[in-house]
Amino acid sequence: MAEEYIMDLAKYKGIIFDMDGTLVDSMPAHLNAWQETCEAFDIPFDREWFYTLGGMPTIKTAYAINEKYQLDCDPVLLAESKLRVFDDIPHKGDVIPATFNVLKQQKALSKKIAIGTGCQRRHADELLEVTGLMPYLDAVVTSNDVENHKPNPDTFLEAAKRIGIEPKDCIVFEDTELGRSAAISAGMDCYLVTDGQISEFKSA
Repeated sequence: MAEEYIMDLAKYKGIIFDMDGTLVDSMPAHLNAWQETCEAFDIPFDREWFYTLGGMPTIKTAYAINEKYQLDCDPVLLAESKLRVFDDIPHKGDVIPATFNVLKQQKALSKKIAIGTGCQRRHADELLEVTGLMPYLDAVVTSNDVENHKPNPDTFLEAAKRIGIEPKDCIVFEDTELGRSAAISAGMDCYLVTDGQISEFKSA
């Protein structure tokens, strides 16, 4: 299926990937860290709901938990707990073959490649290094690099700026509706990645 989509990428000069769940199968590690945190704070854990927040910075997820369950937990403590648990997970995920193949083939065609993630800089850099992805990348934009996160367009607009490509000439790969909304708001076409496969196209 992936090769069929690769044929459609000729008009794009910049390829922007979300990281968690799109290029690296790290969402299970994030979800497990949130589950352990929720159990420690006696908070309900809805795995599917947490997945929909993929791309949202940890602290904002903590605020969303309070809002969803009408709680008054300290969001900073929630976020710190999740990050601490995530840090302790030894293996956080492998590259996803379908999107990694797209990345390699587009890099070979001299396309500019960027990451636009809601992950913190230290976690993003660690994951991209350990999976061997960093050498392929021309830019990495994390939650530390923008003020307004997904579904706002800022992450992808900053990625396009850093690789020197106009937004209209970029294509985004994302695994959540939150991220896809950010891509469309940035004026970029988007492919949705579902269960490790490139599954759906959305025009800006």
